[in-house]
Amino acid sequence: MKLPHHTLSLALALALPGVAAAQGPATELDEVSVTATRTAIAVEDSLVPVQVIDRGQIDRSQAGSLLELLRGRAGLDFTNQGGPGKLSSLFLRGTASNQVLVLVDGVRIGAATTGMPALQDLPIDQIDRVEIVRGPRSSLYGSEAIGGVIQIFTRSAGTGLQQNLALTAGSHNLRQASAGFSNRGERGWLSVQGGYQATDGINACNGSSILFQGCYVEEPDRDGYRNTSINLRGGHALGDTLTLEGHALNSDSFNEFDGSIFSGNQAKNRQQVLGAKLDWTPGERLRVTTQVARSQDQADGYYADGGSRDKVSVFDTRRDTASLQGDFTLAEGQLLSAGADWQRDEVTSDTVFAIDHRDNLGGFVEYQGSFGAHSLQLSVRNDDNEQFGNHATGSLGYGLALGNGLRFTASAGTGFKAPTFNDLYFPWSSNPALKPERSKSLNLGLAQYADSWNWTFNAYETRIDQLIALDNTYTPYNTAEARIRGAELTGFLSLAGFDLNAQASFTDPRDHTAGTASYGNWLARRARTHGRLDVDRNFGPLRVGMSAFGSGHRFDNAANSVRLAGYGTLDLRVEYALNEAWKLQAKAANVFDRGYETIAWYNQPGREYQLSVRYRGSAL
Repeated sequence: MKLPHHTLSLALALALPGVAAAQGPATELDEVSVTATRTAIAVEDSLVPVQVIDRGQIDRSQAGSLLELLRGRAGLDFTNQGGPGKLSSLFLRGTASNQVLVLVDGVRIGAATTGMPALQDLPIDQIDRVEIVRGPRSSLYGSEAIGGVIQIFTRSAGTGLQQNLALTAGSHNLRQASAGFSNRGERGWLSVQGGYQATDGINACNGSSILFQGCYVEEPDRDGYRNTSINLRGGHALGDTLTLEGHALNSDSFNEFDGSIFSGNQAKNRQQVLGAKLDWTPGERLRVTTQVARSQDQADGYYADGGSRDKVSVFDTRRDTASLQGDFTLAEGQLLSAGADWQRDEVTSDTVFAIDHRDNLGGFVEYQGSFGAHSLQLSVRNDDNEQFGNHATGSLGYGLALGNGLRFTASAGTGFKAPTFNDLYFPWSSNPALKPERSKSLNLGLAQYADSWNWTFNAYETRIDQLIALDNTYTPYNTAEARIRGAELTGFLSLAGFDLNAQASFTDPRDHTAGTASYGNWLARRARTHGRLDVDRNFGPLRVGMSAFGSGHRFDNAANSVRLAGYGTLDLRVEYALNEAWKLQAKAANVFDRGYETIAWYNQPGREYQLSVRYRGSAL
């Protein structure tokens, strides 16, 4: 039996009117986000759409990867080249991966060569929570935040001494283990986490060297993946007003894929994030934070054939950053923030780039105010980049409380994305005269929060000009334009012991480049409709749940001549608590064994099973 995507879409549409926002159980309505404003704010008070996924939700979902955790959530869409660990692209509100800013513990990540963050290599067992901000935030963060910001917070220390362990086995010879401990005392804290994941994988690609399609080769073998990670976080209160903390995440992966002697068929990757932060709070009205950090994206490509293996490429990009931010409470409900960010991107590669480094200095000012039922947020920023000069952005948000937990919000903002090193300096296919992509966005929202239910609705439009595209000689240029319109409906309902979370998105991403054959076409690889429905219920120590996902059709190319069918999948899960510390989990994914593609010629896993045992203990 297979679940048609239109059936799932109908189920989501029928479920949503009585449901509301997928932030988690009703007891978590006071969830706080720091990403939307660079200061702590309750999710329901944000003037832009925000969603928070905490560690409890991550454990209950039994998601095996970050991409699986985010799949189907409001505004989010993904493509994947053949299963776990394979190259994956993120679309947030129809914008591409390099138009979405991804942070890890406040540190910007992503390859400076491509602009893409390697989300597939960020281990989910190292994640404490994820914050998703939909809509432009360049006025606070600078480049890349056209579609929004996704911030990943790694696991830190709770209260007292805590230990955790998780072991998982599953289909395709999946082996996964993670363990760690943390301790928090009166003035200091430390957390140490380690993880390992390996799978034999599936045949990633059904490419054809004759038809020049997909991966351009015929390699009908399993393409495995493994990942080893470690995460350290710690801090110490140097006094009553001064706190120092540091963090380090290292993820090493080995990936097999289908490719030629030119592109390679194996890769060794390293994602590394290092940072230190000093927090000074001399009084109730002032807080000053400074941070220094480095993120590294290292990718070595190989071609293996029989018993030999040759290196075919080296790309090592580093981002060094430093920031200073001051938050000043002017009066009750009135906050003024100002800050500066410095960034240096550098590339080391066996490919010779004409320029291999650049600096960027940005400064911003933000005001947040509440006046009874009214609230206001205003921010402006200027970035001075060594390559393209100055670029200014701004945003304005307004909220009106209508009573009974109902709230109206409106926000507008501009964004930009700096050209990548590949765009500017890659040999034979680059253009050093490129300017930043620019965007203008508008969002209108309604939301209502109650004790056992809540819902949010947002409609938006984004226009992007100076969009970087390739001409017929594969040289990037700045004349393309795009118009993206969409709407999102999310909801949470707790009823008769059931927790229901529903999310549905409609996105209309169009090429708006005048005078071209592609004018009015869908932007490639974006589905117009997608959604997710999660249902969970406890029966004493037993917890059962299901997750249904749906996606409409998409086109694989800009000409819209290659159509990929929509699909729907269903996951089932069960969890049994042996005692307060130990629990068993089991999951069946894609139970109807639905075959589908998000990129033409690249396979996705069919029906899969996994079994886990988890331990979490504490000594207060």
